[in-house]
Amino acid sequence: MSDPNVMHSIARLVPPGSRVLDLGCGDGALLAHLQATRQCTGYGVEIDDAKLLACVKRGVNVLQLNLEGGLTMFGDDAFDVVLQIDTLQHLRNAQTMLRETARVGRIGVVAFPNFAHWPNRLAVLQGHMPVTKRLPYEWYDTPNIRVGTFNDFEVLARRNSLTIEDSFGLHEGREVRVAPNLLASTAVFKFTSG
Repeated sequence: MSDPNVMHSIARLVPPGSRVLDLGCGDGALLAHLQATRQCTGYGVEIDDAKLLACVKRGVNVLQLNLEGGLTMFGDDAFDVVLQIDTLQHLRNAQTMLRETARVGRIGVVAFPNFAHWPNRLAVLQGHMPVTKRLPYEWYDTPNIRVGTFNDFEVLARRNSLTIEDSFGLHEGREVRVAPNLLASTAVFKFTSG
């Protein structure tokens, strides 16, 4: 996550001083930002060796775990905030990991590519899977095993008894609060259990 506007939009959802678990933390940029600007502590979780090394170089505490195995090593409410930024769409057990996020953290924050963004709809209408700045892969080599929309996540949250505290879209670093299902390339949700 290199766009400072996106990082700021996500970071403002995290209360200052929070204990954070960042699932699929990549190079640790967001967690390092939270430590520096919001005095947060916590851990990143990553599986990729190169990204783990990047986290260590940034001074981010990181655990090498495969999220497909779940979060059984963490107790209920072990963290104030659990982040899944561009992670959920890569998981086979997406619904289970969403429940685990709500169990392990008092607050969950999820962000993922919004497949209902209008350029994606247009590509599908023209008979092709979308290839955009936000979804830069061809259908046959994408790391995304799930596609979802802003509206789909609202339904999934209700089915799993999650309360959405805040939601908005992001597009090219700007927050989109009007018609995010149509106008945003990224969906962002802050939620709690029950």
